[in-house]
Amino acid sequence: MPPSKKDTVSVACPRCGYTQPEPRGAYSTVCKNCQQHFRLQEAHHPPGKAPPKAVIEQRHIRCFQCGTELEAPKAAASTMCKRCSAYIDLSDYRITQTLSKNFCTHGWVVVEEKGYLLNTDMVAADAVIKGRVIGKLDAKQTLEIHSSANIKGSITAGCLVIPEGHHFRWPEPLQLGGAEIAGELAADIISSGTVTLKANSRLFGNIETLNLVVESGAVFVGDAKIGKAPEPAPKKARATAAVPARGVGREEPTAKTPLQLLEEPRPRVRKPVQRRTREAR
Repeated sequence: MPPSKKDTVSVACPRCGYTQPEPRGAYSTVCKNCQQHFRLQEAHHPPGKAPPKAVIEQRHIRCFQCGTELEAPKAAASTMCKRCSAYIDLSDYRITQTLSKNFCTHGWVVVEEKGYLLNTDMVAADAVIKGRVIGKLDAKQTLEIHSSANIKGSITAGCLVIPEGHHFRWPEPLQLGGAEIAGELAADIISSGTVTLKANSRLFGNIETLNLVVESGAVFVGDAKIGKAPEPAPKKARATAAVPARGVGREEPTAKTPLQLLEEPRPRVRKPVQRRTREAR
């Protein structure tokens, strides 16, 4: 006996959308239009879209060994170069006591006021110096120096930052990619990028940079050379005439080899003739 209309429900095929009556208690059926087998539960409650995957934030880094550009998650503490298989440190470090250690990381390194980093060769993406450092500093991106900093060694930075209210003095020219001065700096700057003097900043020293930005209220005492420095011209070799040491036209005797000296005939040496005296006779 065919089921009554009250005991049937209309279901739509999830493939072609054809609607057909099916018993209420049926589990699955076959579409009469496309012959697709499907479950009635899927027809009544179609599966929703999968939730979007969480996007992992990446950061661009460069291998210290071979220079290959890589991408690594920001939350990662380390990674490995895909080209040379070198270990790459991504951790951050905060120095609060005396420490003698080398750093080579793409994270940041902070030396607090009570921190003392000695005999170090530090390479970091960003660095903040508030304490004492003895060694080499190489900040690939930014190097922030406070008034309490005491640095002995060498400084290289992509961008030197002197915060407002702080001062720093350096006796040698600073080789930088750029600088952002908001406090006071007494040093000569050689920059391949842009040097920015913020309002109320003070700079005492000479500048050689590609671009210079001076805001209203900044104080600058020194000479400025703006623009790309010309490359030095190659020196031309001058042709100089050979001047004889003992006059013109005279040939200097060439030095003889020891073999030639041995082959030369030796001059005869005459022995002195002893004359007999009358007494000897």
